[in-house]
Amino acid sequence: MPRLPDPSVSYWPADTSRPVLNLTAGDAVRQAALRHPDRCALVEVVPEGLPSLTGADRKDRRWTYAELLADSERCAHWLLGRFAPGDHVCVWAPNVPEWVILQYGAALAGMVLVTANPALRAEELRYVLKQSRSVALIHVDAFRGTDMAAVAGQVAGEVKEVFSLSRWGEVRGRNQTGELPKVDLRAPAQLQYTSGTTGQPKGALLHHMGLLTNASYVTARLELGHGVLISPMPLFHTAGSVMSVLGSMVSGATLVLPQFFDTEAVLAAIEREKATVLYGVPTMLIALLEHPKRDLYDLASLRFANSGGAPVPPELLRRVQAGLGCDLLSVYGQTEASPIICQTAPHDAPDDKAETAGRPLWNVEVRIADPVNGSAVPVGAGGEVQAKGYQTMLGYYDMPDATNQAFTKDGWLRTGDLGVMDDRGYVRITGRLKDMIIRGGENIYPVEVEARLLEHPEVVDAAVFGLPDSHWGEVVCAALRFRNSENAPTATELRDFCRQTLAPQKAPSRYFASTAFPLTGSGKVQKFRLIQQAREGSIVPLQ
Repeated sequence: MPRLPDPSVSYWPADTSRPVLNLTAGDAVRQAALRHPDRCALVEVVPEGLPSLTGADRKDRRWTYAELLADSERCAHWLLGRFAPGDHVCVWAPNVPEWVILQYGAALAGMVLVTANPALRAEELRYVLKQSRSVALIHVDAFRGTDMAAVAGQVAGEVKEVFSLSRWGEVRGRNQTGELPKVDLRAPAQLQYTSGTTGQPKGALLHHMGLLTNASYVTARLELGHGVLISPMPLFHTAGSVMSVLGSMVSGATLVLPQFFDTEAVLAAIEREKATVLYGVPTMLIALLEHPKRDLYDLASLRFANSGGAPVPPELLRRVQAGLGCDLLSVYGQTEASPIICQTAPHDAPDDKAETAGRPLWNVEVRIADPVNGSAVPVGAGGEVQAKGYQTMLGYYDMPDATNQAFTKDGWLRTGDLGVMDDRGYVRITGRLKDMIIRGGENIYPVEVEARLLEHPEVVDAAVFGLPDSHWGEVVCAALRFRNSENAPTATELRDFCRQTLAPQKAPSRYFASTAFPLTGSGKVQKFRLIQQAREGSIVPLQ
């Protein structure tokens, strides 16, 4: 087992045993179509009873690698007939196959794909279009009760062209004339907006080589190979468009793409497509485990579930192994790192899978740094996780001050996450700098408390946060989702349960019952909204 070069310092040097990929996304789809043209590349999954969102004459469509390349090249020529290389094109849609084709088409055309959450409202979308300087908005007409065509009309003045995916036949009918432009490896490929858990979203500008290489490393570590990856992760997020789309491409795997996360549709697709790997944030995995019809589906093909977006509680690992019959691996990263920094592996010890985010991926340096002076802390000590390597963002688009704040003077990306590193390089995420609760001058990290609460048999999900207190400064609070509200434990019972394994000051002093946590589009709990709900009384305090 490799050890740190200096076992007294939390610093992992770049492992150069695996090369970076000197590819653009366009290069990748061309190579895949050349290597295995007839292999299934992409499968659409539409939940039962719902129509196609793009006007397609059938649902659950399939593409071979050769077909995907042909459609992507037609899309590139269509884009170049309207816009120029380097232009920013915004796609505002859920997980439809046309989104994937647009991603590759924009890459082949040398354009930057701007990703927008389909849940955005008019002013939020207007902000993205203006801040990104997009020349086009490409959208579906409706989704989840929102008239997206009407909203697109409201913001049409911000772009040169608004195009509905219901007119996709125009793209497929495009005549291919002329050569496609040569695209530089370090050219920007995507402008991904941060989840917006706090503050105004910032657009992280990500380049081709970083995205392709990172996606290949993730799938290599989880040993995807030529398997079948099912991913309901949203395409507007790096977990969808990078880990899922690009990761399956560079592995030669099949990507099964649910239109959105629908529990029964995902279970049925795992059985039907014999999926070998499942991507999902903890909230999705919990929903699958809790589904009343889960046992009716044959999930025997699953080898791994791969989760991220939030620290994975140890109890969830045990529940996934028992309920889905597969192992649970975890990733750690952020959009600004294209996105993954650390990841567990199939051969890791059970305790490492349950307690850590794994070791750094290849060709990235990682250190745990003192948030104040920036120096690497001793092994086992807490500090900010920082990374440096091929995959860090080019910067926040048109935000030089925010970009400067995101990096140290010597080029380390400041993640804002707290963690510790052991002498083997395994990293454990302990919380967010902004989420840390300071009770009576003592730092308390929500991740540790959440992991304990999830061990309670009646708790389905937990989110821990701080509320102001005149005596302590802050007190620890927990919002909980219960398996059965009639059997919900009391606040005293929960407090006693926590104190069995946690120091008294870490046990929440206030508990709230919630039927559904407020989430970002990528599945992260918006704790600032939970705090607001607790203050307003819109979540029920437990007695």
